Formats: sequence, C-alpha cells, structure tokens
Amino acid sequence: MPDLKTLTCIGAGRMGRGIAQSVAYHGHSVRLIDAKDRSPNEFGIVRDVALKEMAELGSFEAAAVLPIMAGISVVPRAEAEPALSDTAIVFEAVPEVREAKKQAFRLFDQFANADAVLASTTSTMLSTDLVELTENRARFLNAHWLNPAFLVPLVELSPTDETAPETTEKLKSFLEQIGKVPVICKASLGYIVSRIQALAMNEAARLVEEGVASAEDVDKAVHYGFGMRFAILGLLEFIDWGGGDILFYASRYLQTSLETDRFEASDIIERNMAENHIGMKTGAGFYDYENRDVAAYRKDRLRAFIAALKQMGLDKEPQV
Repeated sequence: MPDLKTLTCIGAGRMGRGIAQSVAYHGHSVRLIDAKDRSPNEFGIVRDVALKEMAELGSFEAAAVLPIMAGISVVPRAEAEPALSDTAIVFEAVPEVREAKKQAFRLFDQFANADAVLASTTSTMLSTDLVELTENRARFLNAHWLNPAFLVPLVELSPTDETAPETTEKLKSFLEQIGKVPVICKASLGYIVSRIQALAMNEAARLVEEGVASAEDVDKAVHYGFGMRFAILGLLEFIDWGGGDILFYASRYLQTSLETDRFEASDIIERNMAENHIGMKTGAGFYDYENRDVAAYRKDRLRAFIAALKQMGLDKEPQV
C-alpha cells in the first residue's frame, strides 16, 4: 500500500496549487501534474506568492515558506505514470470541462496503483455524473474545497452509491490529519455551502434593490449580526437554540406580508412543530438534548460569543 506521505494532484492551476500548499504545509510531499501539454520552454514552477503573503499576514513564520515549497514538485503530463504509480490519494483539479475531467480520470485509470483514491475537486459537477468517467468507481468521490483552499478548513465530500465506505473514510481521515474539516453530503447541486450562500446573497442583494438598506449597512449587519452568530452556532443549531416555533411563525409572517413563497417554512420545520420538536426547550429538535447538559452547553456557546466580541474589539467595559 502506498505511503500517505505522498500525494498527487492532476492540475496545476489555482485549486491544484492551493491543495498542494495545504498538504505540504503539514509535512507531506505533493506532485502536481501539469494537465496541459507544454513545450519544455513553457513548463514552469509553482510560485510561492500566496504562501509569502500568508506568512506576511502572520499565518506562520516566513522561514517555513521554502520548506513548504520544497515539498511540492511539478511534473509534465508526459511523466504522469511515475507520479501516479505510488501515491495514496489523487486529487483531480483540472478546469470545469467534462473532456478535461475525462482525460484526467484516464490518467488515473492507466497509472494509479490499485489502492489509490481518486477525488475530483469540482465545484459544479456531481460525483454521480463524473463517476461514469472512471473504471475505478469504488475508489472515486468528490472533494469540494472552498477557495482559498489553503485557508478555508471546510471540504465537502460527495461519495456516490458505488463509492466504497473505506474510500470515503480514507480521504476523510487524511483531511482531518491536515487540519481540514470534512463533511459528507449526497451528490446534490450546490452541495451544502453554495446552496445556503446563494439564498443569503440573493436576499442581501434584494435588500439593496428594494431600498431597505445601503450595501454598506447590509454588509455591516452581516459582519456584526448574521456572520458572528453563525460562526458560533450552526444554522440548525441556532434554530434549536431559539426554538423552531420562532422560525415557523416568522416564515409565515414574511411569506404572507411580502407575498412570496421564498420564505415558506420547509416541511421538516412544519413536522417538528406538529411533533413539538422545536429545540432545547422541548428536549429535541434537529438535535437531541435529553441526555445533554444543556446549561453547560449554553455557557460554552456564550463563552464563544464573548471570545468573538473580544476578537472584534467590541468587548467594552461597563460604564457604571
């Protein structure tokens, strides 16, 4: 079985470089296969500009830039076979073009060893569609990294029905080892983050369009209200915290008053209301609170809110 210390990425563009730097930062060796056929004169190296900028901003010591870059090698497409033959995980990061994906998957099928995982990093296509392009369906899934890949912890993993459980677990475990936070979701358009943020961003734009508030004040509301709260509590956790009944009635009011279905409560909110599963105050909601120390949990989250205020410089002393 190949050593997890060495990984390969097919595609040396922005996403490929970001993944390579994230992996090399944690002591792994990464081979970047340039998916484009180039002449020797055109073939270049991965620049360290992004890493230098992160170091200048205090992310890590500047002295670490060169050692990180030393862990990344770039090879031409013609040398794909040795680059793939002994690697444990292969990330595909070529442009969002089906033919480009097909060619990258063909390289994996031809040269990767029998235990390697193939993870696409597509942000638009579905794993259930792309799986048709590989002969190794049990070892394939999608791993959607969010830009900038070096900074954002989240990676959305989308296996298919044909993905072997050990494939998902192998990639999930590796990502956790390098400080990422993987979540698993079914192949669905927009995955998790894009679906949520598309709704929020469109609603923010409507507020400006309707003259409700200026762009500056909408963004200030997001920074100091929406964003702060949901950096501490997840959206579903927040529903349980305040009570699903609040969302239920607020949704009805907005839907009726604004005469639009875009605020209609989802079926699960309706069902939770009918079953009295509205959060912490009833012992169950999206989460089960029956066997949880709710008082300790509340204190922990409030402590996190206070820490966030301090980080933002908004923890003022009382004027009494």
